[in-house]
Amino acid sequence: MWSRTARLHASASNWSPPIGGLDETATKTRCVRGELTLSRSSKTFARLAILAALFLVRCSGSAGQPHPRRPLNVLLITVDTLRADALGAYGHASALTPWIDKLARDGVRFDRAHAHNVVTLPSHANLLSGWLPIDHGVRDNSGFRFPQSIDTIATILKARGYRTGAFVSAFPLDARFGLARGFDEYDDRFVDTTPRPAFLEQERRGTETVARARAWLAAGQGQPTLCWVHIYEPHFPYAPPAPFSARFRDVPYDGDVAAADAALGPLLEPILSRGRDGDTLVLFTSDHGESLGEHGESTHGIFAYEATLRVPFILYAPSILAPRAVSTPARHVDALPTILDVLNVPLPSGLRGRSLIPAARGATETGTLVTYFEAFSGALNRGWAPVTGVMRGDVKYIDLPIPELYDVSADPKEQRNLADREARRVDEMRAALRPYANAQPVAAARESAETRERLRSLGYAGGGETRSRPTYTAADDPKRLIVLDADLQAIVGQYLGGDLKGALVRARGFAGAHPDMALAQLQLGHLERESGNLPAAAAAIRRALVLAPQNAQTAGLLGAYLTDAGQPAEAVRVLTPFAATDSEAPDIEVLVSLGLAQARLRQFDAALATLQRARSQAPNNAMLLVHIGTVGLMADRPDEARRAFESAIAQNPSLARAHSSLGALHADAGRKDAAFAEWKTAASLDPSEYGRLYLLGASLTRAGRIAQARPYLEFFAATAPPDRYQTQIAQARSWLSGAR
Repeated sequence: MWSRTARLHASASNWSPPIGGLDETATKTRCVRGELTLSRSSKTFARLAILAALFLVRCSGSAGQPHPRRPLNVLLITVDTLRADALGAYGHASALTPWIDKLARDGVRFDRAHAHNVVTLPSHANLLSGWLPIDHGVRDNSGFRFPQSIDTIATILKARGYRTGAFVSAFPLDARFGLARGFDEYDDRFVDTTPRPAFLEQERRGTETVARARAWLAAGQGQPTLCWVHIYEPHFPYAPPAPFSARFRDVPYDGDVAAADAALGPLLEPILSRGRDGDTLVLFTSDHGESLGEHGESTHGIFAYEATLRVPFILYAPSILAPRAVSTPARHVDALPTILDVLNVPLPSGLRGRSLIPAARGATETGTLVTYFEAFSGALNRGWAPVTGVMRGDVKYIDLPIPELYDVSADPKEQRNLADREARRVDEMRAALRPYANAQPVAAARESAETRERLRSLGYAGGGETRSRPTYTAADDPKRLIVLDADLQAIVGQYLGGDLKGALVRARGFAGAHPDMALAQLQLGHLERESGNLPAAAAAIRRALVLAPQNAQTAGLLGAYLTDAGQPAEAVRVLTPFAATDSEAPDIEVLVSLGLAQARLRQFDAALATLQRARSQAPNNAMLLVHIGTVGLMADRPDEARRAFESAIAQNPSLARAHSSLGALHADAGRKDAAFAEWKTAASLDPSEYGRLYLLGASLTRAGRIAQARPYLEFFAATAPPDRYQTQIAQARSWLSGAR
């Protein structure tokens, strides 16, 4: 299905290299640790020619065009889970990606670009900061937060007068995970309007994300702008909209890629139409690829083969860069230095990345670049051996109990492991990996005093030192264990297909057979909760947290389950160590769960203070205002509650829960018409939240307004999950039959 032969761009006869080919003798490029240099001439004449050329580059654009007087705008586009070879520009003949293909055709296309991580949050941390995961510490989507002490492209450009905005499309990039710092606008508002589904991430369509980005851009004319737009469409589960669903019925991943391209059209069209008269630098890439069953991996996150590591990487700035296809390796950590180089902004000292502008102008590199990569989801969530490795030229080494060595030029599908027959090369690549060695996050998380305190709160007085894994054997190698991931995926598929009981039976068996796999326990906890068995759900989540005590999101989930199960005091005891961390601000879900548990114990002042801590971290999250209002209701402070609910609606009018809660406040005050109006609005915004539908139907029925109640009761009785709403469904049907 996949063509891996990249198409060469048509030659651009009207273009010449911006500095007349002299980049090939340019001075040493910006990089760190001496990893790579550009060739230099030692002759005096050559040095003078270089200095003259560099002066001309700063004073003029390509092909004699004047350089824009105002700083270039910067548009960073990241498409989640996008393989390079899923695009027409990278050789996929059946792709329907005209906008991205045109960007590549008119820009600089890097054919050998790689990510350092194979999941969303760490990859974007690398892109935005120019640092590797071993530097900033973000190793997976769950349980990590980007440190506030490290600069990003947003903080750097904001300090230089840029207007900065980010528009993200999925929960792993929620502001709570640390990437929002430096952005004037960080639009993740879908997170507080859509319920977080079991086993899936909250997301929004790329069309909506692009529309919000365009509106923000239109409102800021006249000021240099950094805009980051993140599109989530190609991510599993693949569900392309029409017309792509019909055209790509047999390859829905390709359909989602086509949908992502179409969503980007309105954003790219005005930029591409201006050509060399434009004033925007576009950097386009993806955070990682997708396996699509290769090496036994259905999606991504476990392995670090080319299917998930190789990414598209395109630079578009025709006022200064001629169209070109480049074979020089590009890496995510090179994005920030490249942008800053174009803008003539000094680089922070010691960055891992280097500018790609010399390569984009045709310069050749001497020396061999080393690219570090890792995949820790298997280690952190399943207890398997962590995946690390390096690439040097076409040679790729994966450091595992069963080591792997590939020549990706001769063997792009990585089917022939050369490690057994090339022991000397393996030793060389291990030596190249050694400078990147770092304490494994599994062991490091369990050895800290903070982690020991967290484990004690969970009932494990001995701490976590004995659970660390100093060494891994072949039995821990993901290649031996990937079949288990298929079992986990099958359970999820069964649940999403509507068979909760069958999925729960399988999950109980799988979790029992793999008691040391945190993900299996977490999966079981979700399903027990869906079935209404809260004590069993809390027990499973507790086991998951013991296995992965660094995961504050799991702690927040455990606290919520304990409170729902009638154990708020236990929830407070468990959550307190997670909320008292000194190293970084506590996770928002921990603070929300703690605040609601405190409220259940009638510790209202403490609860409100805790929720205000959460709000200080995420002021754009209107759902936090709903929680504050709910505590106000519980504390019999109606005015305080009303202000919170109204503020939530003002901040996000589409937040159904705010309307529902304000309706409850009106009902308590005897303002039934106002209550019904708010509840009707809530139901129209989110009819899938069955509890609010039932509340609306029941209230209308009890008020004698059965005709108005009928559509809500009928919808609820026909669609609500019987495992959770059996009693309410029976009551709704009784009301409906009595009204005939």
